[in-house]
Amino acid sequence: MEVLNDILGYSNRKIYQNTDYFSFSLDSVMLANFVTVRLRDSNFLDLGTGNGVIPLILSLRTSKNIIGVELQKPLATLASKSVSYNHLEKQINIICCDMKDFVSSDTIEKFDVITCNPPYFKVNDKNYFNESEEKRIARHEVCISLDDVVMISSKLLKNNGNFAIVHRTDRLLEIFDLFRKYHIEPKRVRFVHEFVNKPSTLVLIEGTKNGKPGMKIENPFIMYLENGSKTLEYEKFLVEVKDETK
Repeated sequence: MEVLNDILGYSNRKIYQNTDYFSFSLDSVMLANFVTVRLRDSNFLDLGTGNGVIPLILSLRTSKNIIGVELQKPLATLASKSVSYNHLEKQINIICCDMKDFVSSDTIEKFDVITCNPPYFKVNDKNYFNESEEKRIARHEVCISLDDVVMISSKLLKNNGNFAIVHRTDRLLEIFDLFRKYHIEPKRVRFVHEFVNKPSTLVLIEGTKNGKPGMKIENPFIMYLENGSKTLEYEKFLVEVKDETK
């Protein structure tokens, strides 16, 4: 069933979703707010954009061009519909294609900033398989591997461009290895904890193409206290997100 919702924390950004497909999550909202946006950055790209939540949020942080690439046509259609609803056709362009095919002489080293919320699970992680093909493609590396994502991003990034990703914490060392394999130097890391007394399950990482060594571990983002109430930082995050739209 297709529905029109507010993006979490954004009262003036509407997004179309379909309950049969993979919906956006807090992961993507956090990534769109985590990535560095510099005044000189003029071309933004979100790989595996799904229904376009990251481009929609980035449009509040920059007035420059944003492209979202999505393999699955139903999701790309929803993303385009959301772009039109929010009257952002002049800023955001949704392209339905395999991100592997997006690499061309016209796109190589074109982008200042690339984001990606990729599939989290390897194909052999059978326990996480979902019956829906659309959700399986979004959650599992059946069409694209993490290696592919980082390699493609490196090709598309300008020198000193930034690549930001959100992923499972248990794959962090693999991500570091892939970043450096493809000449993206890890520069910022932030661990996300759902509960203050629980280990991190998600991590935000940003790297710079051909960047100098030196990485900053930022304060962890903790969402809930032991009693289940939101932390002050999480509440502030949601309020600040709303304030950005005013």
